[in-house]
Amino acid sequence: MTNYDAILIGGGHNGLVCATYLAKAGLKVLVLEQRQVVGGAAVTEEFHPGFRNSVAAYTVSLLQPTVVRDLELDKYGLRVVLRRANNFLPRPDGSYLLTGAGRTREEVAKFSRKDADALPEYERRLDAIADVLRALALEPPPNVTDGGWLKALPELARAGRLGKRLGALDATLRNDLLDLFTISAAEYLDRFFESEPIKAVLGFDGVVGNYASPYTPGSAYVLLHHVFGEVNGVKGAWGHAIGGMGAITQAMARAATAAGVEIRTGCGVREVVVERNGSGPGRAVGVVTGDSDTLRARAIVANVNPKLLYERLLAPAAVPAPTRERMANWRCGSGTFRMNVALSTLPSFSCLPGEGDHLTAGIILAPSLDYMDRAYLDARAHGWSREPIVEMLIPSTLDDSLAPPGSHVASLFCQHVAPVLPNGASWDAHREEVADLMVDTVDRYAPGFKASVLGRQIKSPFDLERDFGLIGGDIFHGALSLNQLFSARPMLGQANYRGALPGLYLCGAGTHPGGGVTGAPGHNAAKVIARDLR
Repeated sequence: MTNYDAILIGGGHNGLVCATYLAKAGLKVLVLEQRQVVGGAAVTEEFHPGFRNSVAAYTVSLLQPTVVRDLELDKYGLRVVLRRANNFLPRPDGSYLLTGAGRTREEVAKFSRKDADALPEYERRLDAIADVLRALALEPPPNVTDGGWLKALPELARAGRLGKRLGALDATLRNDLLDLFTISAAEYLDRFFESEPIKAVLGFDGVVGNYASPYTPGSAYVLLHHVFGEVNGVKGAWGHAIGGMGAITQAMARAATAAGVEIRTGCGVREVVVERNGSGPGRAVGVVTGDSDTLRARAIVANVNPKLLYERLLAPAAVPAPTRERMANWRCGSGTFRMNVALSTLPSFSCLPGEGDHLTAGIILAPSLDYMDRAYLDARAHGWSREPIVEMLIPSTLDDSLAPPGSHVASLFCQHVAPVLPNGASWDAHREEVADLMVDTVDRYAPGFKASVLGRQIKSPFDLERDFGLIGGDIFHGALSLNQLFSARPMLGQANYRGALPGLYLCGAGTHPGGGVTGAPGHNAAKVIARDLR
């Protein structure tokens, strides 16, 4: 007997979004979360007495306004505030670049008047392309089918609508779009700019969560992926959720519960139950929990990395051969080393001492694209870069609920580190050593930072996999490369959120449109699942 219409594996943000939409459609929905708290990688924890911060995901921009509105997340306590500056790039020579509304061109002109004059055209092109891709983010991409012309017709219509949208771009923008999917971030930025600071600030987005050099072909798309977002109606802006990223998923959990979703925490899934009827492919009909309970549903919806689903939760014999081969080659590993630190005082940067708007920004410690390239090459050879890339945020400058009065918390998003260390070395044996390196890196730009650290939380790539199921520490559930995007995410034939077996669906970041705290995969998958179950 079927107990539920849909069972969601994983209570991360996309799972909660998908579950809520399904419940609003009148379906009986269960969410199973292995950890004791929902939210997946978007959670807030106390990591040192009196100090709280976002544990993995750490800043807001890509969260879909449609999802916020449909789930009424503001009603359930979500409040997001804008940074007072976008990015701050301190440089070893004592200069700096500070970007943000009303200040970027003047700041860039300190280094190059030509670059300041080129900036509006660069922004116009990326904004126009991002507008098209924002619209595509909330619907399934055209899917490759093998079921005859009746199944192909909807996909042809979808491809036609896509072609119409892309046709609205002028020839220059269409060429730019093609290039952004294929060339490197450095190559694209070199077309517009000559000075290192602006290329470093913009190029950083091309390596965020991407274990690659800014000179790696395809990194331009990762740059583009990070400008899709908006905060409080401001396109391309970045913000902070009051209470940390867990405030987003706690609001989602309250919305889900209000819609009738049942949520069980501390209840992981050991396997997906597949039943065969004759010689045809099996059908996903249920799950076995870590406590050996079997639960059945008409739809099993996986909010996990596709590789985890197909290689760990399904018996190999149940997975069709093309899917097994695709997952064997599914590229994961984002080279991320994540830290939180409790601070007795705010850092003071040598190039811009004292407090100010720059401390609310994303602080990028990577002065040039060449520096980022060397960091990647060093990590590949050594296991981690000895001159790493560090982005630091100090959310307590915008949210005093995170730390005791007069104290602060900082998020350190650190790259590049190898997802798997060479020569069989263990991340558990080296995590403290690498954490020391990251703190020392900040201290070089802000002397006294190291002495102000009261406590710290460390997440190596292995920790991110062990704690959150992020294979290889991959924050995107799979690289955002051309062969793993759009209709090929997670593979041709599964772009419409329907899995390799009847009754099996995917709703996580390993599906279109990819990673980040967006809610888009959960939104899109719910529409498909609800239609199928009706």
